[in-house]
Amino acid sequence: MDRFRMIFQYFQSNSESVMNGICGLLALASVKMYTSFDFSCPCLPQYNMAYGLGIMFIPPIILFLCGLILNRQSLVMLEEWRRPPGRRKKDLAVIRYMCSSIMQRAMVAPVVWIVVTLLDGKCLICAFSGSVDPEKFAGFANVSTGQVQQLLAKVPCKDEDELVRNNTSRKAVSRYLRCWSQALGWSILLILIIAAFLARWLRPCFNQATLLQARHWSNYIDIEQKIFEETCCEHSRLFAHKCILHFFESMRQEIKLHSLSLPREGERAEGEEDLLQGITDQDQVNKLLKTWYYEKPPLDVRQAHQRHPLVRERSPLPWADSASTRSKFPQHTNV
Repeated sequence: MDRFRMIFQYFQSNSESVMNGICGLLALASVKMYTSFDFSCPCLPQYNMAYGLGIMFIPPIILFLCGLILNRQSLVMLEEWRRPPGRRKKDLAVIRYMCSSIMQRAMVAPVVWIVVTLLDGKCLICAFSGSVDPEKFAGFANVSTGQVQQLLAKVPCKDEDELVRNNTSRKAVSRYLRCWSQALGWSILLILIIAAFLARWLRPCFNQATLLQARHWSNYIDIEQKIFEETCCEHSRLFAHKCILHFFESMRQEIKLHSLSLPREGERAEGEEDLLQGITDQDQVNKLLKTWYYEKPPLDVRQAHQRHPLVRERSPLPWADSASTRSKFPQHTNV
């Protein structure tokens, strides 16, 4: 159990490395999906282009959306963009940096799929076999216009039609389209490599301070959200523990017989009240979550200490109004 906890903590603390690994896995999955996919062109003039282009571009859209869904920072970025300013202003440079990082990772698998399909050539041959100029090929010279369209549409289906199989220009059309497809695929790959090379080597020529600030605060927003969620989970666990103990207070002796070790009343109350930070009922928890969303504290630790005297004096929190008049434990009518 401890080993799994250590692995989980490692993944949480290294979210950037984890996302790079997920992008790599999606890219490998896209290649595996294409190689195992049974490509069957319909060989009909009205459906070839829709089928070929659909196979080329619909799976990349799915992979792109999967990359956005699996990337935790996409949700963090949207929350930061849509949140009310409150006492903390929003930095558009940080939001742009997070959006750029998310898009770059999400685009890896779709680009791999498109490049692989172009290098293979089947999709483009199926989509554009009916769009080539028949006058460039001598085998279609003595064929009527309607038959030419039928023959061109059946170029990808060499084993299904005897007329197409015996036509000498079928292979020429197939080679012609495959040549264009591979040339386009290699061109896209070359452009991407040159763009990545220029982005890496020209980066020192720009203002590094702005980049460091954007990267630092994007990491801060991610870590802050994680710590807040962990703190809420810990508070929920203690809150539920206290409510359950209050509900089963009349059965305390029976619980002890079942080897549930309970601390002494004084120690439990003192320790859990300290961890609960004075937030001991549902209204106070809802007020805290609402305040966190609408009025996040400023990025100044000194102001945070001044605004929250609880850090110095352990006095009640601002949203814990009338807490002293309420009972120590919440009342429950439903279980």
